[in-house]
Amino acid sequence: MADFLLYFKKIGGLIGMSSKIKVNNLYLYYGDFCALNNVNMDIQPNQVTALIGPSGCGKSTFLRTLNRMNDLIDICKIVGEVIIDGENILDPEMDVVQLRKRVCMVFQRPNPFPMTVYDNVAYGPRIHGMKEKSKLDEIVEKSLKASALWGEVKDRLKKPALGLSGGQQQRLCIARLLAIEPEVLLMDEPTSALDPISTLKIEELMEELKQKYTIIIVTHNMQQAARVSDYTGFFLTGDMVEFDVTENIFTKPCDKRTEDYITGRFG
Repeated sequence: MADFLLYFKKIGGLIGMSSKIKVNNLYLYYGDFCALNNVNMDIQPNQVTALIGPSGCGKSTFLRTLNRMNDLIDICKIVGEVIIDGENILDPEMDVVQLRKRVCMVFQRPNPFPMTVYDNVAYGPRIHGMKEKSKLDEIVEKSLKASALWGEVKDRLKKPALGLSGGQQQRLCIARLLAIEPEVLLMDEPTSALDPISTLKIEELMEELKQKYTIIIVTHNMQQAARVSDYTGFFLTGDMVEFDVTENIFTKPCDKRTEDYITGRFG
């Protein structure tokens, strides 16, 4: 019975479980080019959702839609709805600054600020008005522990962040986001520039972080998607071809195009 209930919880069938993000009839255009074509998706809270597909298929474009980063592109036009906790974030009245505090992005390459480890993590809270040193100390330690980095840098807090290894820098960037207490973490190929050991640490970190955050990751690594995600969506030329529990996508996909991609026949 316990296994039965666990299965239904995982697929979102447990009564009372609501989506963290609902995407309804989403279209995105760069000028006349349709980059996202009628995408519909329900993303569950406290789960890892992987987005897979060949380069240029719309994965990263979709990810950037979830915190309105595409607003920075003049020729971009978006139609449809992205509902986060019942609120349409595409509403023109949406406070985009607050949205990006709730929905944060981890980029493909680590991008620590050219300042100390401590100041990197404290940067967000300071921007939002936190000045009390004891509180900042507490936030920095808590965030570094949450990103599995505290033990490696606790004696280097006043050293330049750029002196850390690539994997450490990426976890520092995650800690910098955790310091402002987001709800959703968007990860755009966060391990593609890292060695296998650092990649494993980031993957293990995602498993821990999903207890508190909703995580959406873009990856070209099929093995990674299978390892870390609870749900997987397959994009192809702007279409969401298939979205399902990860195990189903990788063992019994409904669409032959999905099967062809994950088995390496194209892409």
